[in-house]
Amino acid sequence: MNLLLKAKKFPLTPGIYMFLDAKKRVLYVGRAVSLKKRILNYFQKNLLDQRIKEMVSLARDVKYEKSGNLLDAIVLEANLIKKYWPKYNIKDRDDRSFVYFVIPKGDFPRPIMARGKELERFPKTAKIFGPYQALHLIRAALKIIRRIFPYSTCKVGSGKPCFDYQIGLCPGACVGAISKEDYKKNIDSIVLLLRGDKKGLMKKLKKENPDQARALEHIQDVVLINDENFQFPISNFQKAQRIEGYDVSHLTGKETYGSMVVFTNGEADKNQYRLFKIKSAPANDDLRALEEMILRRFNHSEWPRPNFILIDGGRPQISFISKTLRNKNINIILVGISKFKGDELVFPLGIKKTTRELIENMKNVLLKVREEAHRFALKSSRRKMGVLISNF
Repeated sequence: MNLLLKAKKFPLTPGIYMFLDAKKRVLYVGRAVSLKKRILNYFQKNLLDQRIKEMVSLARDVKYEKSGNLLDAIVLEANLIKKYWPKYNIKDRDDRSFVYFVIPKGDFPRPIMARGKELERFPKTAKIFGPYQALHLIRAALKIIRRIFPYSTCKVGSGKPCFDYQIGLCPGACVGAISKEDYKKNIDSIVLLLRGDKKGLMKKLKKENPDQARALEHIQDVVLINDENFQFPISNFQKAQRIEGYDVSHLTGKETYGSMVVFTNGEADKNQYRLFKIKSAPANDDLRALEEMILRRFNHSEWPRPNFILIDGGRPQISFISKTLRNKNINIILVGISKFKGDELVFPLGIKKTTRELIENMKNVLLKVREEAHRFALKSSRRKMGVLISNF
């Protein structure tokens, strides 16, 4: 059956979906609030990035599994990614950047969110769940889980009630209000939930804690749904952006040039590239050169306005340029990549958490922008790019 025709028969319920190739290998696993609405997005060519286009072109089948709610779908998705490691869930992405839940062994443990690159610091006795794909969505999921199965993040036995205890999120390890045995029951429930053993968990809760069983059956996951609708698809967020990347180079050893590259719809838009000969900034002052280039760029109101700016640099560059933009009343999102901190993304103070997390999910694209800005600056010359240089 044609994949599009099959997709049109998907239900309007939460669940997971899988694209499979001709050999029945899983190419991609995803989750959805509405399976039908989500899967049909993959057949709207104007909404797809190159990675997704490639995946759909290789797919020969698409399957789904319904779930009771979005939280169950998130758990099921993670367990299936762990089982199959589908190519297009990890393509162009370092698997160490996925998000995991870690529950260390101990009397009063708690779930800890960690990136894949951080897992080595936990002992082998720790329980690890994941990989999950969206940090802010997993953070929201954990809040829901904690409302049903409270756990402590405070100092055990301090004798002073923590704030979470007062609002019902902490069972009271801080003030001795819960025994190790009862605390362990909550942690064991979280483990069963994250393993995807919903049936076993409900059987356990109906005997031990019917109130928790009812709460789990009637999860209010509207926050998750809102986050999911905002987050998906990341490729759409990428494609909706004009990203401008900036770098400074000393092309002849004496003259300083600034490069501006543009990514539109998630792909390099080379017709929009510009090379600036730095005129007024002091020699070897890359901060002033960067400032000059960006201010000259924003003198061109006829150029499309970027959704955000990427700078090859860390905290000093971001702080300096952020102040420059504020002084000129230029309200543009700014992000840097610090190669001295393992290509860590650097943001100005005050950026919204949701914006930061969406941009962090685009890191693979941002790295390409950074590398392209660097390549363009190094390989350009005044002779080759004279037309571009002269008028800026």
